[in-house]
Formats: sequence, structure tokens, C-alpha cells
Amino acid sequence: MEHLRAVRVLCAIDAQGSFSGAARELGVSQSAVSQHVATLEQRLGLALVERDTRPAGLTEAGHAVARHGRAALARLDSAEQELAEIAGRRAARLRFGSFPSALATFVPEALAGVRRALPTLSLTVVDDHLQRLLPRLDDGELDVALVYEHPDLPVSTGRPLHRVPLLDDEFRLVLPAGHPLAGRPVADLTALAQEPWVGGLPGASWFRIVRERCRAAGFEPEVRFSSDDYVAVQAFVAAGLGVAVIPGLAAEALLPGTEVVRVRSGVPSRRVVAVRPEDAFPAPATQAMLDALVASTRRYRTAAPPPVRRGVGGRAR
Repeated sequence: MEHLRAVRVLCAIDAQGSFSGAARELGVSQSAVSQHVATLEQRLGLALVERDTRPAGLTEAGHAVARHGRAALARLDSAEQELAEIAGRRAARLRFGSFPSALATFVPEALAGVRRALPTLSLTVVDDHLQRLLPRLDDGELDVALVYEHPDLPVSTGRPLHRVPLLDDEFRLVLPAGHPLAGRPVADLTALAQEPWVGGLPGASWFRIVRERCRAAGFEPEVRFSSDDYVAVQAFVAAGLGVAVIPGLAAEALLPGTEVVRVRSGVPSRRVVAVRPEDAFPAPATQAMLDALVASTRRYRTAAPPPVRRGVGGRAR
């Protein structure tokens, strides 16, 4: 237990950037923080903290200990929570993570349903990108995560996952109002081969999917402007700076001066999935969240979207 406390101290130093900040976070004296670090360094035979830097930084060995330590502490915290729930000594807890476009569409309805079903539930919502959600689930920081899958996005996890497929989110073409292609469905992505594009920042999962589909159609999209904020992407399009192909969920709320059009063939689609670790305690709150997500996405699975929609201020809605 003493070594676990020392690891917790090291993680706090990493988060706060100083011994004094770690002491405040943990509610101990600064000398106690120093002693814990010194004891851990002596046991491992390695320097863990670069004491001559401001803010205090960890050495390579320190970062390794902190990374594994955060995962171990999160798993222990989850185990403690599960045992307390089983014994009836603690209220249920649910830590839920999601990518932004889902949070802006169907997730609020699901959260409201869980809150009605379990009014005493301690509910935490984490807004993060796909690249961080699965690692946080692996490390025990989340109980349920909402992610998306596509063949061009191979992902791996350290824990076996229980998957609940929710919907197939077909991407949509967003055009400036008055664009020559506006007002009707587009045959395929080759119609956009000569257009300037608004894309995602390097590493953006959604635009990686789009780029690969364009390459499969025989061209490389000429990206003039980039953002990972779908509102900003739409704003660039509305200003006439390019066209964009974005997830359907991100096209649910359109900006003035934009028009969303379906692409009949070759448009990408991503599978939205709720996941939880198979080896975790099957808490009622977890199942309630999964059931609520299934219910809140029903209309996305059963209702075909209109072929053409315009942002508020356009000619139609």
C-alpha cells in the first residue's frame, strides 16, 4: 500500500506540475510528497522527477511509472466501487465517454433516460475524441464509451469489449448555398475531384475515412482549410472556401449559408458502437446506459434523412 501511495503522489506531480500542487491535491504536506518520491526512487533505483525544471517534469522512467500507475489506480478504484455497490454501501456510479457529434445529437436523450431510471446515480460524462476514449476505457477511467468503427480505422484494446452496435452514420456532402451541385443528390465522390476541400487536422479520424474513400474513387482531395470542429468546417463552407464531407451526425445542425446533399454512391459510413469491458462488473447502471443509447438512436436507424437540407437562412429546411 505504501508503494501505491507513492505512485499516486507521482501521478499528482505529473498532473499539477509541482510538489506543492501535488500536496494540495492530495491533502498532505510538501515534505510528505518529497519523501514518497524519494522512497519510490530508492526502491526502483531510478530518478523519477526532474527537480531542476519548472514546472516539475517527470523523467522517462517517471512517465512510465505514472502511465502504468494511473491505469492500476483506476482499476483499483473500480474494484472498490463495485464491491461497495454489491455490499450496498455506496450509490451506483457511471462514467460515460463519448465523441462530440454524438454528444450534440442523441446522447442527451439517453442521459436523461438514465437519470429518470436511476435518480441517485453518480453520473460523469467525458467529452473526448476517438483516439482517447478506448485507452481511457482500457485504463478503467470509463465504464461505458461511445465510439465509431470503420475499416480504415484499425483499433486495438487491451481488454475484451462487449459491443452494442447502435447505428450506421452515413457521411454527408456539405456545400455552400448556391453551389452548382446544390439542390440535388450527387452521383459519387468523383463529382468533387476538382473542388477545393475543407478537411480535418492531421490525424483526424473522420477525415482519414473521407480521404481514403476519395483515393478509392481515384483522386486526392485538395484541402485548402482544416479544422476538427464541425461548426468551423461548416463556417468555412458557408463562406465559400470549399466543400466538405462530414459525418451525418455532424450535419444534423446546419449553419446559415450551407446545404447538405446526399452522395448516391461511394460515400463513407461509420458504425457507431457502445462498448464496455467484458471483464467489468455488470452493474445495473451500465446496462441502463446501453439500453438508453439503443432507444435514443432508434430514429436514426429507422428514418431515412431527406436528400437535401439547407441551413437556417437558406431557401429550405
